[in-house]
Amino acid sequence: MTENEEMYKCFNCFLIFRKWEMIEDECPECHTHHLVKKMCEKDTGVCHCAHDTHESVILCPVCNDPVCPECGSHDVVGVSRVTGYLSDVSGWRASKKAEFKDRTRYNDI
Repeated sequence: MTENEEMYKCFNCFLIFRKWEMIEDECPECHTHHLVKKMCEKDTGVCHCAHDTHESVILCPVCNDPVCPECGSHDVVGVSRVTGYLSDVSGWRASKKAEFKDRTRYNDI
């Protein structure tokens, strides 16, 4: 694998593959196309860390998606309550993600 090679991840079967392995923009394993996403250059793949939850959300400096604080994998769900209810950070618009990234965090006592 070359350093600049585009990698893709299928969120249906969790296969990681190269662009040239795709058949008509579909996953080569399960043949879905709507769950295939280009991976960020900083993504380390699938998270196999021992934790289920982590108290802070760490955002990738390249794509602003949530990442595992231990291994750097983008295979996590960032949840925040900044809008008044719990919501998945990855579904936010770019402007809301930028606002979230710039927000000062406090620990409640």
